[in-house]
Amino acid sequence: MIEYTDTSDAITPGMLQGFFVGWKRPHDPETHLKILANSGVKIVAVDPDEHRVVGFAVALTDHVQQAFIYLLEVLPEYQNQGIGTGLMRRILEKLRGIPCIDLTCYPALQPFYSRFGMQPSVGMVIRDY
Repeated sequence: MIEYTDTSDAITPGMLQGFFVGWKRPHDPETHLKILANSGVKIVAVDPDEHRVVGFAVALTDHVQQAFIYLLEVLPEYQNQGIGTGLMRRILEKLRGIPCIDLTCYPALQPFYSRFGMQPSVGMVIRDY
């Protein structure tokens, strides 16, 4: 059974293999651990039987007005098992009471996020790969 935690204290780089599939510049496990450690709000999904992280969601927030969920990822072999839903529910619970919660995603992912009350939006980005 998948376990969820809101800390990265017990996570090691060895537990973070296989993420950032298809990225132009994927992060190595050491950098991934820094991302988790430095994120204001995090939820980590762990498979205790395999002793590995299988998914995570991270957000930045001022805890008053605004939050930005900037990463949510589940390992390919663990997808379609409800882990992404579990991550979203838990991170939104941590952000409850904040009136503006944003994220960016590809259009194909919008139906997933709309299940949590999110609506399409227009935005601007810089991507310096």
